[in-house]
Amino acid sequence: MKKKILIIDDELSIRMLLENYLSKTYDVITKKDGLEGMNWLNEGNMPDLIVADIQMPNLDGFDFLKNIRSSGFYKNIPIIMLSGIESSQERIKFLKLGANDYMIKPFNPEELSIRIELLLSR
Repeated sequence: MKKKILIIDDELSIRMLLENYLSKTYDVITKKDGLEGMNWLNEGNMPDLIVADIQMPNLDGFDFLKNIRSSGFYKNIPIIMLSGIESSQERIKFLKLGANDYMIKPFNPEELSIRIELLLSR
């Protein structure tokens, strides 16, 4: 059975790129913001890994990550954050909050795929 990956990004082009690239290997679900992502999880869905953007409407990546890491159900799901901000301070903030990885946009989908594989094989 394919592992399930939840992609949360408000940019349609990123959702489409990742869905096309990753769906050969994984079962990919996409949501357009953190609120949609939380709603999907709260319906009882459990992904093997989450890739989430930081700058999003409704519920941004920061609050989404806080919600996930403080939840009894979801706190162990690996999360890779995507950011348009190349800043060491920003990266440290998210890693301290419990993100497993942090990638800067634009990124190479192959690199993301390798990082996903590494996290899932732990």
